Amino acid sequence: MEFDSLVLAAATADLGDEPAARPHADAVEFRMDLATEPLAALNEYDGDLSLIATNRDPAEGGEADGAEAERLAALESASAHDAVGAVDIELSSLRTDAGAAAATTARANGASVVASVHDFEGTPPESRLVDLLATAADRGDVGKLAVTATDPGDALAVLSATHTATQRGNRVATMAMGEAGRHTRAVAPLYGSKIGYAPVDPAEATAPGQYDLATLADLIERLGPGV
Repeated sequence: MEFDSLVLAAATADLGDEPAARPHADAVEFRMDLATEPLAALNEYDGDLSLIATNRDPAEGGEADGAEAERLAALESASAHDAVGAVDIELSSLRTDAGAAAATTARANGASVVASVHDFEGTPPESRLVDLLATAADRGDVGKLAVTATDPGDALAVLSATHTATQRGNRVATMAMGEAGRHTRAVAPLYGSKIGYAPVDPAEATAPGQYDLATLADLIERLGPGV
């Protein structure tokens, strides 16, 4: 998975959602941390869409069980599946030897690495957002940043940071969570964001403020091509 252009990912813990995602999505983000037996589900997967495997750290809003080593090992195992085109590893983990090793294994297995940062408390200053994106893009093949917007200024900071990062040549994916930032999910691709996330069923959102997949796909199409 190269992320040279926008990848719209259907976020789900159930790979059985893949057929319903096909009309709108380019990939499926498989939330391993929310699935009952994720590796078994991967072994049984025979869908058409490539997968982004995510085993989210509880410190960043996930529900992965066990120690950090076990969480990363599951991602390494996932990356060996032909259908997995990318794995999502938190920037905080990539800064450790174990996280860097997991990324190396994933790439050796042919999977790209999405280096992610999540802030469920607020939106740091724009200069900090730009720095985080640069670091994440350096550690991963895509630097992903999801922050929480409390007002329109936060959303504007995310879009501006996205534009700055893209102009610098960084491949990034950005979004502002929460109602105040909801529109950034549709607008950020215009500023260079390379990944969008949405649930097939709006009742199964995996982050605050997500549009459902069909709605987000329609909004992005109406707004036109991104950078």
